[in-house]
Amino acid sequence: MAIRNIRKENDEILRKKSREVTEINGRILTLLDDMADTMYASDGVGLAAVQVGVLRNVVIIDVGDGLLELINPEIIESEGVQCELEGCLSLPGKQFYTIRPAYVKVKALNRDGKWCVYKGEGLKARAFCHELDHLKGTLFIDKTATQDEIEKYKKED
Repeated sequence: MAIRNIRKENDEILRKKSREVTEINGRILTLLDDMADTMYASDGVGLAAVQVGVLRNVVIIDVGDGLLELINPEIIESEGVQCELEGCLSLPGKQFYTIRPAYVKVKALNRDGKWCVYKGEGLKARAFCHELDHLKGTLFIDKTATQDEIEKYKKED
């Protein structure tokens, strides 16, 4: 296992669309392990493969309740709204309010090639959305809330 270099905001790879994983092999398993080492070493809660320069639909998340490894993830259900501060390992030192679903259900393959369903609220829902956006070449700064939106959703809390 190794710590990989996290690509930063100006790296054009972050704007590229990732590709489906067609085979879970040793390279994908090593990628998952390296991504976990990299995320934990950087004090993150999520990391997409594109952030370490690999254009594959692979994401890891750990918001404090255990590591989730998601291969070819897709959001299959979402509801509610939350407006919270968000940051990104690829944009160190930047935090902005974004509007995300309050609840998300995600379907993905695990490292054993089995389909799993994961549910998340609050931070976990935000992490799912944030990391899956990376797979489409979208950064959280593309989803920054306006001041009016921030005030509206903060009043509703």
